[in-house]
Amino acid sequence: MLPSDVTIYLAISPVDLRGGFDRLSGIVSQQLLGDPRAGNLYVFTNRRRTHAKVLFYDRTGYCILFKRLDRGRFPLPTVIEPGASGIEISGRELELLLQGIDVATRKKSSGKKATSSTH
Repeated sequence: MLPSDVTIYLAISPVDLRGGFDRLSGIVSQQLLGDPRAGNLYVFTNRRRTHAKVLFYDRTGYCILFKRLDRGRFPLPTVIEPGASGIEISGRELELLLQGIDVATRKKSSGKKATSSTH
C-alpha cells in the first residue's frame, strides 16, 4: 500500500526501458520537469505498452519496479491534455494500470472483463 501523500506521475510518451536509474531520473528532470529525489513515483512504459518501470527515491537511493504483462497492454488514461509530457494519477489508478485494467472501462486490456477481489 502506498502512503496517502505520495504523488504519482505517468509519462505519456513511450520510453526505451533498457535504461536504468540515471536515464529514468534524467527523463524525470528534463522531460517531466520534476525532481526525481522528491519521493514521488514516476511511471514509464515502452512503445508497445507491454512493459512498465516505476522509479522512486526512498531517501537512501533510487528504486525501480519493473513489470511485464503476460497479455495485453498497459492502458493510458483517455483524458490527456494536448502537449502534456506526463499526468498525475492516483494510487488506485496506478494499481489498475499495473494490472492492465483500463480505468475508464474497468476491463483488462486483453479484452477480458476484470475481476475484483477483496482482501
